[in-house]
Amino acid sequence: MKIAVDAMGGDHGLSPAVEGALQATREASLSVILVGDESAIQAQLDKLNGKKPNIEIFHASQVVGMHESPALAARKKRDSSIWKATELVKTQQAEALVSAGNTGATMVSAFFLLGLIEGVDRPAIAATLPTRQGKAIMLDVGATVDCTAQQLHQFGIMGHEYGKHLLGVERPRIGLLSIGEEDTKGNDATKEAFKLLKESRIHFIGNIEGRDVYSGNADVIVTDGFIGNVALKISEGLADAIKKMLMKEIAQSALGRFSYLFVAGPLLRLRRKTDYAEFGGAPLLGVEGISMICHGRSSSKAIKNAILQAHSLAKGGLIEAIRDDIAEGVIPPTTESKIVS
Repeated sequence: MKIAVDAMGGDHGLSPAVEGALQATREASLSVILVGDESAIQAQLDKLNGKKPNIEIFHASQVVGMHESPALAARKKRDSSIWKATELVKTQQAEALVSAGNTGATMVSAFFLLGLIEGVDRPAIAATLPTRQGKAIMLDVGATVDCTAQQLHQFGIMGHEYGKHLLGVERPRIGLLSIGEEDTKGNDATKEAFKLLKESRIHFIGNIEGRDVYSGNADVIVTDGFIGNVALKISEGLADAIKKMLMKEIAQSALGRFSYLFVAGPLLRLRRKTDYAEFGGAPLLGVEGISMICHGRSSSKAIKNAILQAHSLAKGGLIEAIRDDIAEGVIPPTTESKIVS
């Protein structure tokens, strides 16, 4: 199985992508196609002594910058690393793709080249969150800002299938993020989505509030891309702030520095649980292929885990499972089927 990796995307250049690819091929039976500037990628591989038969290079002469318009990838940069990596999935030369580059360009490339699963109106980015009981999935966290009730319903079904694969739970608990637990709380879209999810053949547990996101009471949390992205960024900022405030308090006194010897182990384990690198990337659900979106600041460890996750999802048949749910009428098709970039 081959995974295409956008080697030029990300805030830290191609080093994390190349190193992550090498790490992934050592841990799993898979091959990686590194897409980007061939000479630069080869130089990095030589530096790491990483010339291996399960690492290929596919040359792409262009790069979509992190702050460039996503539509640019479709209009003027069709030889960019993210476009070419997506084409490899489209032409079945790769089973999945991984990118830490421009998120919008990744989505636009997936939409135009792979297309949406029939019956799915809009895609959703499904992020993995740590909870008191393990992990949870939140979708959408940025692909579709304004959602209809039908689209939130579709996110719930896609999250149901992704939860089965990622969490190993046959019937994941699906919660709808709202401003109150009662079915009468929320805006018009969430109140209508509540009714649709309740009628679905999934384990819908009703509305959950923001304070319950990390409780572990829900395996899958459904929301629109605007609220989901804000919630995700606040969570990242809060985790970083707590870590820095805690270390500041510890460093301010001799007693604090002494006590650190006893709490260092638990703090390290907590840090690992909240480190996005442990989760790798977030799949763009709803498109006809596995497209993993990684944090722009992804380390080699994060890229490695994203590659391994993409491999697992492709091998486990996630796209086929979502497609089957639609065919069985679990997601009622609608007439709207387009993305706004």
